[in-house]
Amino acid sequence: MKELVGSCNECGKEIYCLEGFLNGVSDHGKLLCFECEKNTQEDS
Repeated sequence: MKELVGSCNECGKEIYCLEGFLNGVSDHGKLLCFECEKNTQEDS
């Protein structure tokens, strides 16, 4: 099952729930795709 959850707050990419797993990261109320989440960790 594939269900749209929302869009990445950084790049706007659509983020889905795939078979019960979020295809991204929810961080302090922000929804990020894995690529943007990785980029923010590298900047820190």
